[in-house]
Amino acid sequence: MGRPREFDVETAIETATDLFWRYGYEGTSLSDLTAAIGITPPSFYFAFRSKEALFRLVVERYFAIHRDRVEVACQEPTARAVTTKMLYGYADIITNPAHPPGCLGMNSALPCSLDNPIRNWLGDLRKQLRLKLRKRFIAARVSGDLPSGTDPDALARLAVTVAWGSAMEAQSGATRKDLHATIEAALAAWPGPSDARLGHKASGSPRVTRKLKPRVGKRRT
Repeated sequence: MGRPREFDVETAIETATDLFWRYGYEGTSLSDLTAAIGITPPSFYFAFRSKEALFRLVVERYFAIHRDRVEVACQEPTARAVTTKMLYGYADIITNPAHPPGCLGMNSALPCSLDNPIRNWLGDLRKQLRLKLRKRFIAARVSGDLPSGTDPDALARLAVTVAWGSAMEAQSGATRKDLHATIEAALAAWPGPSDARLGHKASGSPRVTRKLKPRVGKRRT
């Protein structure tokens, strides 16, 4: 007969999620986890096997949410709209005051050494999201939504670079308004007709799209 659990597992996972998000994988110790959850090390090992196993469980849940969001964004009618929905939605998540700023995955990946398997695993998860966007952009090029000379891989890398950069900025104190302005500037370089652009309105947030009036001046002779 197994040893009875002395705590609620889901509550423990939520507590661990907050710690990993706030301090990263290497910055969160086993003693931090057991103290915050309120259990002894033997009970921790019985429930989760190891700190790494618990971290992987937390991150798998976190990335599952992001995969779903990217999947929903990919249903938008244009590549620009896909990217707009993804980037603004992500910016809203990483600046949500309900949890620590930044991205749980990025907060844990960068402090790890280059040969750390956790860092490499997190990189593979981010790659999955990039490849999903790449596939969507290939379809957009085939359909004529993107110009024929567009490089779908480069465009996907542009989108995720803005996303991961936004996560680092949020961790460093950038506000949602700051990130929205950055995303708007990045989308100005998007290939294709400008009227494909979609604005974004987060819950409780002002719409950030601005129309630029053309500058009218005298023609020089």
